[in-house]
Amino acid sequence: MKRNSLYVFLGLLVVIVIGLIVGLVLMKKDEKKSNLTTVKVAEVTHSTFYTPFYVAMENGYFKDAGIDIDLLLVSGSDNVAASVLSGDTEVGLAGPESAIFVYLGGEKDYLQVFSGLTKRDGQFMLSRSGKDFDWHDLIGKEILVGRSTGMPGLSFLRALDNEGIKKSDVNINFSIEFGELSGAFIGGEGDYVNLFEPLASKLEDNGNGYVVTSVGASSDDFPYTAFYARKSYINENKELLKKFTEVIDKGIKYTMENDSENVAKVIQKQFSDTSVKDLSVMIERYKEADVWLPNPLVEEKFYNTLVDLLKENALIKEPVYYKDMVNNLYE
Repeated sequence: MKRNSLYVFLGLLVVIVIGLIVGLVLMKKDEKKSNLTTVKVAEVTHSTFYTPFYVAMENGYFKDAGIDIDLLLVSGSDNVAASVLSGDTEVGLAGPESAIFVYLGGEKDYLQVFSGLTKRDGQFMLSRSGKDFDWHDLIGKEILVGRSTGMPGLSFLRALDNEGIKKSDVNINFSIEFGELSGAFIGGEGDYVNLFEPLASKLEDNGNGYVVTSVGASSDDFPYTAFYARKSYINENKELLKKFTEVIDKGIKYTMENDSENVAKVIQKQFSDTSVKDLSVMIERYKEADVWLPNPLVEEKFYNTLVDLLKENALIKEPVYYKDMVNNLYE
């Protein structure tokens, strides 16, 4: 009887000790998290195109800088801008053209770019056949490219021009929303479609299309995707966002200095339904296409190329100056 009581006592003691240990661990985690400043980020798409950002998250660079990233997927650059303006998020990761449109709309507390990430288009064009591709094959064909006012559509138009093809000779379908492009193509619409990774590879793996070229390789360099926030938020949180920008710089350098397989292993948690092998292929494609900025600095000459592109397509009429739209925090 005494022995049974002893066993019961020891059992309770073990339970209590385990409970104390778990409690202490959770307290430490909560304490550590409470020392972090949460920054809510709206990303326009979840793609390996943004690999350096995910590297910074998964390698703990943000947490080392005292930042906890709360990431939210918001499809469409206009919706990302709306999310930041409404206060649902503090930072947007999208095409800077959406910030320019907000500025021209007369918003007093408008959006400013404070850190760059990509310098050219991250889309890959898929065809319905695997034959060798030439840009002139697009003449007379239908291409699904998303909205006419977004960076993917604008970049594609510049690529056509650089390849010597008149847009009037191509049936460019601007009617399908960005998030619905792959489904529309699988459903039989269009002869070609422009997609980011991992969607491009997934369609190819499933036999729904063949990657034939990089759109960015034929377009121009400009701030394709950048981080922006309200002007007031940047002014009030300058030191925080400087740290944010330094972290992005670390993510870019790690991505560029390590082989694609190692980088894929780092970000695999962000794409749990994709193998490291497949991620490696996607990252290598982006490296070959040279899509990432060497650092987060958004240079004036690149910004002016974007403004020229918007003017050419009659999306803006008045000048929008670099000093108003870009608040570089990279040093």
